Amino acid sequence: MQTMYYIGLDVHKRTISYCVKDGSGAIHAEGTIPAARFDLDRWMKTLPQPWTAAMEATVFTGWIYDHLKPHAAAVKVAHPLMLRAIAAAKKKNDRIDASKICDCLRCDFLPECYMASTEIRERRRTLRYRNLLVRQMVQMKNKIGMLLMEAGVSYNKQRLHKAGYFRELLATNPDIDEGLVSLLRLCRETVVRLQRTESALVRSLESDSLLIDRVERLMTIPAVGPITALTWALEVGDAKRFSSIKKAISYCGLCGAEKSSANTVQRTPLSKQRNKHLQTTLIEAAKMAPRNSPELAMLYDKEKQKGNANRATLAVARRLVAYLMAVDRGQRDFQVVETNCIAA
Repeated sequence: MQTMYYIGLDVHKRTISYCVKDGSGAIHAEGTIPAARFDLDRWMKTLPQPWTAAMEATVFTGWIYDHLKPHAAAVKVAHPLMLRAIAAAKKKNDRIDASKICDCLRCDFLPECYMASTEIRERRRTLRYRNLLVRQMVQMKNKIGMLLMEAGVSYNKQRLHKAGYFRELLATNPDIDEGLVSLLRLCRETVVRLQRTESALVRSLESDSLLIDRVERLMTIPAVGPITALTWALEVGDAKRFSSIKKAISYCGLCGAEKSSANTVQRTPLSKQRNKHLQTTLIEAAKMAPRNSPELAMLYDKEKQKGNANRATLAVARRLVAYLMAVDRGQRDFQVVETNCIAA
């Protein structure tokens, strides 16, 4: 039987610290290599076979994970927060971090996190870039309003970003001088360019062969549009990795943390340990959902009667997660189950 070798990697922007150990914990090699594909290939030729590697999840982890996976028996990625709690120490440096990751892997203590497939992560990158464009678009629209307010120009807020009204405002308002006109036109051109780019990115994702069937099924749910469906599909990856709806709700950041000791149970506000992209999208979808679904409207009204509109929105968002999980895991279109309600 071949001896398995375990490798801990402490990944940084320019360098990767590594530590190679066998099953007994004896160190076979350790050091630092440049974070480049050529250097990784040369380093892998020196490794004893077979080997398995682990690293902490960072912004640089994706490409290293994809590059090592074909050559390793297994490559695992650790949850940063949980790994920090396990491997906390007074003395900390890259060599020690790599050794501790290696020990966690060797002793099966590694808090492994989910890694989506390369195809999903590439498309997720596109969707998150689209989110950046939307934020920049909003900033430029706000800047147009701010420039007009600084000059004391009155305008219709609802119509300001309509092309016809904007041209008429610049042509007919005497309070807008030439310098302000050039700035306003520059802002408007930036908004139009961002809108076109954002629309092109969404169309490319909607027509992608990997996503088209899944997105169409998810959009059969009331109040779920293309952005919500794409965000769910790309941020969640495989919905079957959640063993329950409660775990999916927790991942989406729609519940608070629980702190209990003896007979005392304390619920905190919404946890910061969440997928922020999913949380934002689901909250926005939940605000519009009561307009498109009688069932979600009833749920919203029922929760709002308790006195808090935000909690009602959260309740609708949690119900949307349940719908999304059911459609995604069942691989079928959304259907409303009719029940006979008997009035007391």
